[in-house]
Amino acid sequence: MQIFITYILILCFISPCLSTLSNVGTTNDTYNVMQYGAVGDGKTDDTQAFASAWSKACKAGGMSTLVIPSGKSFFVRTLNFYGPCNAKILIQFQGKIIAPPKDGWKSGAYFISIERVNGLTIDGNDQGGVDGDGSTWWDCKSCNRPGVLYFHACNDLSVNKLKISNSPKAHVSVNQCNHATFSGISIDSPATSPNTDGFDISFSTYVLIKDSNIKAGDDCIAINGGSSFINVTGVYCGPGHGISVGSLGIKRPDDRVSNVYVRNCTFTGTQNGARIKTVQGGSGYAKNITYEQIKLQNVRNPIFIDQAYNARLDDTSVLVSSVTYRRFTGTSSCEFAINLNCSSSGCFDILLEQNNIVFPGKTASAFCRNAHGTATNTIPNVGCLSK
Repeated sequence: MQIFITYILILCFISPCLSTLSNVGTTNDTYNVMQYGAVGDGKTDDTQAFASAWSKACKAGGMSTLVIPSGKSFFVRTLNFYGPCNAKILIQFQGKIIAPPKDGWKSGAYFISIERVNGLTIDGNDQGGVDGDGSTWWDCKSCNRPGVLYFHACNDLSVNKLKISNSPKAHVSVNQCNHATFSGISIDSPATSPNTDGFDISFSTYVLIKDSNIKAGDDCIAINGGSSFINVTGVYCGPGHGISVGSLGIKRPDDRVSNVYVRNCTFTGTQNGARIKTVQGGSGYAKNITYEQIKLQNVRNPIFIDQAYNARLDDTSVLVSSVTYRRFTGTSSCEFAINLNCSSSGCFDILLEQNNIVFPGKTASAFCRNAHGTATNTIPNVGCLSK
């Protein structure tokens, strides 16, 4: 009996210690911007409150949750969320952030910058979002307009159910990120808003954009140099300029894009559908690109390789090869539903199969220049392809 009582006493003594040890590195602390002085009335400048809450969340250990509460509108000047962080961070982005108008903008290329934060999750819960107040910028063609949301060197990133509207320029920019997923994103700007790309992706790998709705004044998604293993699925695009690879060669002497897979997407009233664009003076390649199971409604250029993007054709060394267009269905608003306008170097291994694109009231056509490949079971007929 004495031995049993001694055992119980020892167990009671060490149990709290074991419990404490088991929780090391797994704490989940919450940092609500309201607790750091945010007002959330859409008028008061809440910039410092956000900066303070982020600083605390980033420096904490274990897990940290930054809360942007629902039912509030937060006016901020700019936000810079920099890492690396000690904690793995979740941002519960359920309120609304409002950007200053053009006259109230101070400086910077982006409204919200998130840099070098690995393992970050942002959850908008179909409530949270950002309004970039772009209408105060769009008429100023000479202005250096900022983008809304910028991710740089953020690996293992997950952004879900977030709303972004009225960006002065690009809505979401992804640079040097590896393994990033964007799901359920809503982007909304008018067709007349200039250069308001939905997503700009550069120097990034293994990026997935899925189940999202993008309305923009430029490319719904632009996949730029240095990017590979980019997947887009279940995206509704329109208005906008389509889902584009490029333009390549416009900023860098050697632009390379490979392993792009766009599937089960819908284009409605867009300027382009599946587009690859290169400009003069550049080099590099666009290869291993597939557009598959694409629905079209009144799209001006459903399938478009444009190696004369800046009105010049033969002064480009960006090579286009191994491109597949499969199971496109729907309507073109232009007679030339398929336009393969390649440079004198040629485009190679172009495959078109099981496509049915019509031009209502007339017969759709295809145009080829220096394009090499095959077409099977495709309307319109692409007899202009060279072997």
